[in-house]
Formats: sequence, C-alpha cells, structure tokens
Amino acid sequence: MRDFRGLEVWNRSHLLTLAVYKATSSFPQSELFGLTSQIRRASASIPANIAEGCGRSGEKELVRFFNIAMGSASELEYHLLLAHDLSLLKDSTYSGLTSDVIEVKRMLAGFIRTLKEHEG
Repeated sequence: MRDFRGLEVWNRSHLLTLAVYKATSSFPQSELFGLTSQIRRASASIPANIAEGCGRSGEKELVRFFNIAMGSASELEYHLLLAHDLSLLKDSTYSGLTSDVIEVKRMLAGFIRTLKEHEG
C-alpha cells in the first residue's frame, strides 16, 4: 500500500480537478447535469483512481488503476475541447486546463511504463 498523497501525479491531478471545478462553476445551469457533470466526474476520476490503485496490493493492480486514470484524463481532454468549442470555456482557460491534462497524462504514462518494467 502506497500513500497517494506523496505522488506528484496525484497532486497535479488533484489541483487539475480543483481548477476544473472552478472553471465549470460559470457554466450555464442548463449544463449542470450534462457537460458540467461529465467534466467534473472525468476530472475527479483521475486522482480517485490513483488513490484507489495505491490502496490495492501489487503493482499489477496499481497499473490497472493508473490505466483507468489515463482513460479518464483522455475523456476530460475531449470534454474540455467540447466545452471550448461550445464557447463555455475561454481560450486562456481551455489552454491552461488542456496543458495540465496533457502533463498529467505524460506523468501517468511514465509511471505506468516504470511499473511495467519492474513487473517483468
């Protein structure tokens, strides 16, 4: 069992989630159960899956949950693009959040690669 709070990738994804919640707070009420909810769930899923993986035993399980986090990051990346294209996110906000998502994905990929190298 690992302490997820000590992982830089968890910290970055947690900060990303906080930024996503702030950015989506200005979305129209009509999107509350639509895009707002989708974006927030995808974002929160990243650090949540990192945390869950750290609570499991074995590196194989950790890799599995990091892969799920990667999928959520890709989903978030698309939802941010959609929100931008619907003019719900300003260019600067979209650019910053997308840059953060790409960095989290890069960190996850590196972590997964390292874990797989140690497996076999």
